[in-house]
Amino acid sequence: MSRTSISRRQFLAASAASPFIMAACAHGQDRVVPPSERINVGYIGCGRRMGQLMTLPPEARIIAFSDVNMQRVEGYLQRYPDAQGFQDYREMLAMENLDAVIISSPDHWHALHSIDACKAGKDVYIEKPMTLTIREGQQMVEAARKYGRIVQVGSQQRCDPANRIPAELIRNGRIGHVHTVHAHNFQSPWECPLPEEDAPAHIDWDAWCGQTEPRGYHEELYLPRVRGHEAGWISYTPYSGGEMTGWGAHGLDQIQWALGMDDSGPVEIWPELDLVPEPDGIHMGPTCEVRMRYANGTLLMLDGKGHGGGGIFEGEEGTITVERGKYQVSRGVDTSAIPDDGVHLYRATDKAFGTSNNDTAINLSNWLHCIRTRERSIADVEIGHRSTTVCHLGNIARWVERPLKWDPVAERFIDDDEANGYLERVQRAPYQIVV
Repeated sequence: MSRTSISRRQFLAASAASPFIMAACAHGQDRVVPPSERINVGYIGCGRRMGQLMTLPPEARIIAFSDVNMQRVEGYLQRYPDAQGFQDYREMLAMENLDAVIISSPDHWHALHSIDACKAGKDVYIEKPMTLTIREGQQMVEAARKYGRIVQVGSQQRCDPANRIPAELIRNGRIGHVHTVHAHNFQSPWECPLPEEDAPAHIDWDAWCGQTEPRGYHEELYLPRVRGHEAGWISYTPYSGGEMTGWGAHGLDQIQWALGMDDSGPVEIWPELDLVPEPDGIHMGPTCEVRMRYANGTLLMLDGKGHGGGGIFEGEEGTITVERGKYQVSRGVDTSAIPDDGVHLYRATDKAFGTSNNDTAINLSNWLHCIRTRERSIADVEIGHRSTTVCHLGNIARWVERPLKWDPVAERFIDDDEANGYLERVQRAPYQIVV
């Protein structure tokens, strides 16, 4: 699909859709879309998560795959013989008929893949957590706006009615002012203790290391999560923010959304160094509880009481508990429909994919809809950046081991050079980020 292939009639029809940005594929999977009108999509990163991001509506067509592991690419080319495969993602981005990319590479590659895609004129769906550092998030937002790209983050819970409804209730004051939110106590990353092994010939291991200082391959480092003694790259400092950014990008995003903080964040952060959970038998990074306070007085407590995909919201007039895909409201709270003059959030629909209740599929559908209409998506890059920033703030507070003051407008710590030193990391050539 070229950028000029959408007719004026199609554009006006899409713009006249529901004010709640209903998915473009609301007609269901049976809709027949001419090839000339399809959005051509490529994938960067062909691992486990990518396999869960392939439920695309008829408006999209998969035409390319890229991964440093050519065995993975070749495996998908057997299923999609008309597609092209690349070990170097930049060659894929040079395809003139490629409209958009879905990025499911490791966390330390997200920013460069996304920014390079924006510079190449491609729209982007980027898996969470969006960034490795706060500075990367700022650069990704800058690139999306500078190059006029739709960049959506894989915060699929925003497309689940069971997560939207409690957020709407909270934002419309149904439990009064929220004074406290209890969240999961997400684990921070640690240094990788694994020995070095020879990398398989089909993996470009130096490219996998990307911006980080190269170290030897190990299978349990290469995999994202490993059950047992070690935990995979998602748990190691050079490559990820640990479960603080892994699962935290879901749970803390839900909290930001419900509190109406999609363009802001807390102003105070401090670690409770004396409150450390008992070890569970495997190596763990820093795990002391963390507290955060917003400018309106709301206290966010990473105390382990909340669920990984949500939190417990305590208000002056009631409590709402949110998990992934379900919520519970305390007795007496008004759960009736929000009036027209209230705060209405995105209304996901299980009809977007026929009878599917797949929130990831609906999130992808919203992304494709926004590619056509150029509207901001339900999980816009700025939203993803702000939610991931909260995760990074929790890690940084643990690393410096003292209270911090954060300016969510300037996006810097106040009078604290040490803490500001964690806003970005040294990037190895030639993998530096330039917007």
